[in-house]
Amino acid sequence: MNHVQHSLFPTRYWHALEDGRVQCDLCPRECKLHEGQQGLCFVRANEGGKVVLATYGRSSGFCVDPIEKKPLNHFHPGTPVLSFGTAGCNLACKFCQNWDMSKSREMDILADQASPGKIARVAADLGCRSVAYTYNDPVIFMEYAIDVARACRERGIASVAVTAGYINEEPRKEFFRHMDAANVDLKGFSEDFYWKLTGGHLQTVLDTLVYLRHETEVWLELTTLLIPGHNDSDTEIDEMTRWVVRELGPDVPMHFTAFHPSWKMMDVPPTPPETLARARRIAMDNGVRYAYTGNVHDETGGSTYCHQCGELLIGRDWYVLTRWHLDAQGRCKSCGASCAGHFDPQPGTWGARRLPVNLSQYD
Repeated sequence: MNHVQHSLFPTRYWHALEDGRVQCDLCPRECKLHEGQQGLCFVRANEGGKVVLATYGRSSGFCVDPIEKKPLNHFHPGTPVLSFGTAGCNLACKFCQNWDMSKSREMDILADQASPGKIARVAADLGCRSVAYTYNDPVIFMEYAIDVARACRERGIASVAVTAGYINEEPRKEFFRHMDAANVDLKGFSEDFYWKLTGGHLQTVLDTLVYLRHETEVWLELTTLLIPGHNDSDTEIDEMTRWVVRELGPDVPMHFTAFHPSWKMMDVPPTPPETLARARRIAMDNGVRYAYTGNVHDETGGSTYCHQCGELLIGRDWYVLTRWHLDAQGRCKSCGASCAGHFDPQPGTWGARRLPVNLSQYD
């Protein structure tokens, strides 16, 4: 654990221990910290006998993306989202696809300084329908994310959390109270996988999913990165998708995405496209109404179909919408069945553009 030398923001979820250390209560790691020590996440630390956040107001960069890239396929399709993250993470995934940011121990990567109000203003100026807290897990910078979400809500801009859902019960309630949508990584469906490859525990994530689905109004979608030989067996995918339908219902979209060799798993091959198609088929056979493939070019696997009549509702070629067959109320124009999600009367037209944003230009 390193020492903190940056601007510090007070946090709420911690308590003092009798031996002089403090315990962070944000996530199940419950790091116990001596003065000057940082938790595994790198961004929460013991400074002056209190747990502080060292990355408040600091970002690793801003970019306008299509909302489908988060991935969210049922939350205002075709609209632009202003995305940003910070540094650090409270999991230790050996397969991390954003390891340059999530595993960073260098505060120097946090080039952009931005107040919550400024982020909301720039998002509005750029015509963004939402702001996404992504690249690394927003749970660990929840105080910053919540303040940004408050500022965005005042301007009618939605907040999207892209998260692994690894958070304790009380902070979970506070964090998601300010979110409008979430894509949660359900990284696998065995405790063995979670512990050996992420350093975390499966049950906490399942608890977060059940909470989101049944106790909040947050729009929820799931993503599973399928890693050859680790979490891609028919048995595990079958168990996972049956659990989703049983505990969350058939309307929660699932995204099965392709792994590319990264971080500490460079020796594992990329996910074959047929693995994703197989997972999608298992999910739909088990009652998941909206199952998708990702990180591969697959127009069928990326498109949305009516669960009742099978009509193509939203055609997608990568991040470009090619068909829109929903009425103004989000119903299938052919049979009238409702498509679960948040839809505008007309689809967005952002397309596949990726627009890096330098916030200093908006001073």
